Amino acid sequence: MLVGEIRSQIDSIWNDFWAGGMSNPLSVIEQITYLLFIKRLDELQDVEEAKANTLKIPLERRFFPEGEDPRGEPYENLRWKNFKGLEPREMFRIVDEHVFPFIRERVAAEGSLAKSMRDARFQIPTPALLARAVDKLDHVPMGDRDTKGDVYEYMLGKIASAGQNGQFRTPRHIIALMTALMAPTPRDVICDPAAGTCGFLVAASEYLRDHHPELFRDDALRRHFHEQAFHGFDFDPTMLRIGAMNMILHGVENPVVEYRDSLSEDIAGEKDRYSLILANPPFAGSLDFEQTARDLQQVVKTKKTELLFLALFLRLLRTGGRAAVIVPDGVLFGSSKAHKELRRLLVEDNKLDAVISLPSGVFRPYAGVSTAILIFTKTGVGGTDHVWFYDMTADGLSLDDKRQPLLPDEKLGLTKVALTEAEHAKNNLPDVLARWAERDVAERERPRTAQSFCVPKADIAADGAYDLSINRYKETVHEAVEHESPAEIIAELKVLEAEIADGLAKLEEMLA
Repeated sequence: MLVGEIRSQIDSIWNDFWAGGMSNPLSVIEQITYLLFIKRLDELQDVEEAKANTLKIPLERRFFPEGEDPRGEPYENLRWKNFKGLEPREMFRIVDEHVFPFIRERVAAEGSLAKSMRDARFQIPTPALLARAVDKLDHVPMGDRDTKGDVYEYMLGKIASAGQNGQFRTPRHIIALMTALMAPTPRDVICDPAAGTCGFLVAASEYLRDHHPELFRDDALRRHFHEQAFHGFDFDPTMLRIGAMNMILHGVENPVVEYRDSLSEDIAGEKDRYSLILANPPFAGSLDFEQTARDLQQVVKTKKTELLFLALFLRLLRTGGRAAVIVPDGVLFGSSKAHKELRRLLVEDNKLDAVISLPSGVFRPYAGVSTAILIFTKTGVGGTDHVWFYDMTADGLSLDDKRQPLLPDEKLGLTKVALTEAEHAKNNLPDVLARWAERDVAERERPRTAQSFCVPKADIAADGAYDLSINRYKETVHEAVEHESPAEIIAELKVLEAEIADGLAKLEEMLA
């Protein structure tokens, strides 16, 4: 967590951009990303120079070449440490006319982050704003990985709080839950085909650091972590840059974050490649058949993006690969042929593990659609025995547009603090994780009136629709009502009959 002083520094930088005329939060974070990238290049060069001086050997890698750039400026002047102290107008000239062209023309050949910078455009409008941004970023303490990651996550949070751009961010506590449910391993090859800011990939990397620190003592596993474990696709260049920087600042040296229109491009090179998929893809409606990748049409004939993404996940996963993905509720009970066929594929041809119903307000204020987490394993030969259902009703935040915390920080998210029954009613996440661990044991015995329960595959497949909505199987509790015996009821009726007869007699007397 960021301390107040660092938060204030970031807020100050953000306010400077707004005061300087940049009101689009996505543009602000993009320009800050460029500056952080430039700063990182200088830091990497410093590391290489220090290593060369210590070992008395030539530089192995040189990020800033010797000599001058094509425009006659010494490359040494393009380094952060050398231009940060210049007079604002001179700094602006160097960054605009030399640093950004250098990024596009020379640096874009190295690493996934550098590749995503190939169309970088300098948009900071004035020398004064650039000078303030450089000075304040230079004074933000980002010496260790945790602080770097927290600083960037805090800035990304400003996207979510600034309006429609929040659609790019899945709530971090939901991401943490899905990651913990899947428990990534050091040998996993993890993919998010709709990566956005790479929140799922960051969470997976942090999970591995926390639960498998030994991987960094093994050369092969360490290289795998930094270069092969994390793959993200997006068709928005801005998101690619932001997502790649997010991974870098969280300590993944060379994540594979690439431009790809996941639903429109054939995936021959990616098929059967990944062991774990974590995703919350956008569900925009429909695509024309002509725009849809042929690979996906072979799985299910549809134009619905929510079904096409599920087909994509099944294609990308290797046999034995696992997935935890968010889908709109319509996927669970839609009545079209394509909906039923996709559910049949999950249940009959693969192993459907769980359906976790999310609170309807979890994506507010950006969307009020009801959603669920599907967890499944690609087998190609079936394997579904029982499907575990959980009816999550609370995630720790209010379910209105304000999304205010309902509990203290230490009792939010996947807290290890024991929650009372009243606190559980406000935050179901720890309970979801605990019951998931018991899905093949104690959960099998729970009644369908409980918050979670298991349903045999035979019940799901019974009518051929493969309905996966929890309300299809959930039973309600009926309170026991004590009924009087027939003799007691007859006796009461006789008393009532006598009272009516007596009343009628009195009425006749009055009328006579």
